[in-house]
Amino acid sequence: MMINQRCRNGRSSYRPPDEVINTFHYEVAPIESDSEAKAFVRLHHYAHSFPAARYRFGLYHRSGQLVGVAVFSHPCNNLVLTNIFPGNAVESCELGRLVLLDSVAGNGESFFVSRCFHHVKHIGIIGVVSFSDPVPRTTAGGDLVHVGHTGTGYQAVNSHFLGRTTRRTLRLLPDGTVFNERSAQKIRSEERGWESAAGCLEHFGAPKPPREQAPRKEWFNHWREKLTRPLWHEGNFKYAWGLDSATKRALPPSLPYPKLTKAQLALWEPAPKNGNKQ
Repeated sequence: MMINQRCRNGRSSYRPPDEVINTFHYEVAPIESDSEAKAFVRLHHYAHSFPAARYRFGLYHRSGQLVGVAVFSHPCNNLVLTNIFPGNAVESCELGRLVLLDSVAGNGESFFVSRCFHHVKHIGIIGVVSFSDPVPRTTAGGDLVHVGHTGTGYQAVNSHFLGRTTRRTLRLLPDGTVFNERSAQKIRSEERGWESAAGCLEHFGAPKPPREQAPRKEWFNHWREKLTRPLWHEGNFKYAWGLDSATKRALPPSLPYPKLTKAQLALWEPAPKNGNKQ
């Protein structure tokens, strides 16, 4: 069964696989500034976070409503791109966020992503990588906040499946979001943005961190242990696209696409049928 993932207010649902979007009702257009895209993604995506955007595109219904956002970003490490694609890292990018509201019909992501690829190809991008997170996550109280997805929307637009990323242990905050290692490093080393990273722990009850480095490290070790819990993660699924013929030829052969298990399918809720579909 194909799952067409949708989001609204941080909760995931799905559209049936037999739905077909009426493309005459939609337009795909660049979003010029971060503010509109960031507000939409932070509200509706389960991670409530926004990547370092290079290009932003909106899926607009004919009513004028923004019903989807795609964010093409640059990863923290250039090797994420150069290990896959030829050329310089700036010639490729990551599809860092793809968020569609539950009002968008079943195959809306393939229409949206295809149009976005058309746009970024003309900007000069030769390759795109993206990742899907198949591991469910819950709040500290047990409420499901992320059901896990295998990237069926990416599979529908002829991606190359390249396997999984590195296995690792994640640290989950009480709301089920990840307190990532990059934030931890900022706090330890007093890098730019460390106060914002520390604010994630303050939000869940930690006091203000000390300004001095040694006491701050002690503060961080104590409160991360107290406020987060470990989750063993087998790695995200990795997908790649070549946007020109040379880059397509340079990609390794695709592995067989992963599929949702029956246990994973049981976690998904259908999107509301009464009036949300557009």
